[in-house]
Amino acid sequence: MDAADPAGAVDWAGLRAAARDAVDQAYAPYSDFKVGAAAFADDGRLLTGANIENAAYGVTLCAECSLVSALVMSGGGRFAAFTCVNALGETIMPCGRCRQILWEHGGPELLVDTPIGVVPMTEVLPQAFGPGDLDHVREAQR
Repeated sequence: MDAADPAGAVDWAGLRAAARDAVDQAYAPYSDFKVGAAAFADDGRLLTGANIENAAYGVTLCAECSLVSALVMSGGGRFAAFTCVNALGETIMPCGRCRQILWEHGGPELLVDTPIGVVPMTEVLPQAFGPGDLDHVREAQR
């Protein structure tokens, strides 16, 4: 049982296994750093993603990007639990850009598997910028 998931409702072992399987789908011919990601959506769907590199490095897609695409293309919703792993199957942290992407599609309630345990998204991206910040300014300007 994890402090961030006290009821033990998330099948973290299954989620990590799905992320490890997703590594096999990664396309990383330049860095050879393959990443697999997996998440449960708020309706229970299991989604996976893998990094997809490009010779023009700036347009490389992180595993979290393909995971968001899978979420949107399969009906939308929100991420409820997330993990990502390297080619060795070790849990790794999302980069800064991906932390913002995860915030957008999971929000503060998203549970994130990290190398030190499961934590809420608020610990992964404290004081995050999101849709509420945009709404606040729009409403104040009316």
